[in-house]
Amino acid sequence: MADGKRVSIKSSVHNTSVQRRRQHAVTVGKDRREILIRTKRLCRHAPGDDEVSEEGDMILDEEKSALDAQTLQTVENLKSAVLYEGKGAIQKKVEALRALRRLLSRSEIPPIEVALQAGAVPVLVQCLSFGSPDEQLLEAAWCLTNIAAGEPEETNALLPALPLLIAHLGENSSMPVAEQCAWALGNVAGEGGDMRNILLAQGALLPLARLMLSNKGSTTRTAAWALSNLIKGPDPKAATELIRIDGVLDAIARHLKKADEELATEVAWVVVYLSALSETAVGLLVKADIGQLLVGRLEASESLQLLIPVLRSLGNLVAADSYITVGHGITVHVISALVKCLKSEHRILKKEAAWVLSNQAAGSFEQKELIFFH
Repeated sequence: MADGKRVSIKSSVHNTSVQRRRQHAVTVGKDRREILIRTKRLCRHAPGDDEVSEEGDMILDEEKSALDAQTLQTVENLKSAVLYEGKGAIQKKVEALRALRRLLSRSEIPPIEVALQAGAVPVLVQCLSFGSPDEQLLEAAWCLTNIAAGEPEETNALLPALPLLIAHLGENSSMPVAEQCAWALGNVAGEGGDMRNILLAQGALLPLARLMLSNKGSTTRTAAWALSNLIKGPDPKAATELIRIDGVLDAIARHLKKADEELATEVAWVVVYLSALSETAVGLLVKADIGQLLVGRLEASESLQLLIPVLRSLGNLVAADSYITVGHGITVHVISALVKCLKSEHRILKKEAAWVLSNQAAGSFEQKELIFFH
């Protein structure tokens, strides 16, 4: 009888915790991404770009009407360059693309709407065609990245470009081109469930996951950020598919263990959504000792940007099946690490730590006991 009651109570708590984790993931999607994506979405400097910023500052000071007129002319110049087949045709296209990219990158309010009205997207799609030089592909993808940083209707205008952006994530693309395409797709995925579903249906998940498997610095970081946008729910299907991709779990563990704090932060956000949305992912993450690696980051780091997703990931794992988490020693180590956060001067860290503890307190008798005797 006692065992029957224990199972019943455990099941009830577990089901409630699943709902809490998923709701928390949706909330995260509305607050953190609304703030953080906006600072990351507009790509101002590409990998290896060493241009000075004076020209961009001049554009910032121009009147909007003058900027709009300049944008219209720049798009027309690009159309002409794409049609041109004479000597120096490739360089002409690259220069025209670069001029448009500068306008879309360095204005405080990028003239996205004007560029769209002038017909920029179809010609940018042409510039993404296979066999094009890397410099051309990079500039075209960069323009599309910043168009995708606009309002939802502006992002929706990129639908014709999605298949080629996804295709250029492949092994035959250079890393700078693949990274820029990943950035553009991350922007698109950040706009909402409809766009995420389109990207998933077109096969964006697997090539982005493969990019995250690498140790290529900014490329890996951008891929992880794009993936966190792509899987953030509320449908758990994408999260479950991601964790089942060969090498993903090992890559998560490797990056959390060895990567710099910037990459570890983006990977930790991937873990937030995996652990919030997918029961399959929770089991695999726990068994791979991801919880221990998160605790290690919690103990060693002072970075607020990293500690927030680490805490949320731990809270999700603690809220999972107690027979899994206690068996892997997660809860014991979590409580010890939370002391640091509860003593922090940062209110948000205290809040996140309290949320983890509330998940622990809502768990099994063994989990409650750990809090009481700590």
